[in-house]
Amino acid sequence: MPDQPPPVYLDNAATSFPKPAAVAETMARLLDTTALSPGRAAHRYSLAAGRVIFAARETLAALFGCRDSSRIVFTNNVTTSLNIGLQGLLRPGDHVITTGMEHNSVMRPLRLLERLRGIRLSFLPTAATGEVDVDALPRLLASDTRLIVVNHLSNVTGSLVDLATLARFKGDALLMVDAAQSAGSEAIDVTAQGIDFLAFTGHKSLFGPTGTGGFYLRPGIVLPPLVVGGTGSNSEHEVQPDFAPDAYEAGTPNTLGIAGLAAGVAFVRETGLAAIRRHEETLTTRLLDGLGQIPGLTVYGPGPGPHRGPVVSIRLAGISVSDLAFALDRDHGILGRGGLHCAPAAHRSIATYPEGTLRLSLGYFNTEAEIDSCLAALDRVRSRC
Repeated sequence: MPDQPPPVYLDNAATSFPKPAAVAETMARLLDTTALSPGRAAHRYSLAAGRVIFAARETLAALFGCRDSSRIVFTNNVTTSLNIGLQGLLRPGDHVITTGMEHNSVMRPLRLLERLRGIRLSFLPTAATGEVDVDALPRLLASDTRLIVVNHLSNVTGSLVDLATLARFKGDALLMVDAAQSAGSEAIDVTAQGIDFLAFTGHKSLFGPTGTGGFYLRPGIVLPPLVVGGTGSNSEHEVQPDFAPDAYEAGTPNTLGIAGLAAGVAFVRETGLAAIRRHEETLTTRLLDGLGQIPGLTVYGPGPGPHRGPVVSIRLAGISVSDLAFALDRDHGILGRGGLHCAPAAHRSIATYPEGTLRLSLGYFNTEAEIDSCLAALDRVRSRC
C-alpha cells in the first residue's frame, strides 16, 4: 500500500497544531535541567523556576499592552479564568449584557449565577452571520449594569466583535473579553481597547500546550479568589494574599506548561501579529471562495475580510454534519469538527441548532495546498451524496 499523505489539520479553534519547534524544545530542556517549583524555596532551582514564570508574565503583558505584568494571572485554561472573573465580579441582582455568540465557558457560569444570585441578562442583537450589533449597547445599558461580556472572535462563525465601540459606549460598566480564539491572532491592547478583564487560553493561537491560560485584570479591580491555598508568599498568614497575581494563583503552578506558553508567545511576537493575520486571512479567503463554488454547500458567517477570523462553519446538503466530518477524516484525511462546538447559543443565533455545523478552523501553519485538498475532498463527498 502506498504511503498515505499526512492529514490536513483544520481544527485549530480547538487546539493549534503543530506548535513552533521552540515550544517542545523549551519544555524538554527545562524538564531535564531544573525542578519546577517557583517561590517555594531560596535554592537555585526554585529561583530559576520563578524567573521562568516572571519572564512569561512579562511576555504576555507586552503582547496585550499591559504596563504592569503583575496584572497577568496564570490559570489552567480560559474557562477557569472566566469563572474567576464572572463569579468574582458579579453580585446579587447585577445586570449583565452579553451576546448570542458566547461559548458555554461564559454561558454556563452566567446561567448558574442567574439562578444563584439573581443576575439579569440582556443580549446584544446578533445577525444570521453571527455578527454582533455593538451599536445597540446604549439601548441595553441600565443603572445597574455591572458587566459587558463578549466573545471577541466566534469559535463558530469567525465573526469579530468591535471592542473599541463597546469600550466607547460602556459607561461605568466593566468590559470582560473572552479572547480564547483571538489572543495570538488579533491585535489586543487592553489599555487602548478599554478592557477590564481579558481571559485567554494558551493552547490555541498562542501556540502553547494544553493546561495553560490566564487573565488580565485592570488595576484597581479586586476579585475574591476562587481557590485559596499555598502561594509561596505571606506564608506566615493563614489567609490568602490580597495582591495580584498571588491572590489568584494558589497551588504549585504549571511551570513547565507556562514555559511552553511563553515560547509560543515569543514565536507570535517574533513572527508578528500582522504577518500571522495576513496569512490566515489569505487562507480564509481562499477557502471561502472555493466553498462558494461547491453546489449544495452552505457557508455560515461573514464574508472574507478584516471583520472575520479564520473559523468557517459549513453544511452540505444530503449528508449530516457528523457523517460529513467522519467521511472527510476517514476517506480524505481532512480533520475538522462537527457538532455544536460547546456553543449552543451561537448555533441558535445562526439557525443551525440542534445539529450544528462542520467547522474548519485554520491556523498559521496551514498552507494553500491544504486548503485546496480540503476543497477537493468536499467536492468528492458531495458528488457521492
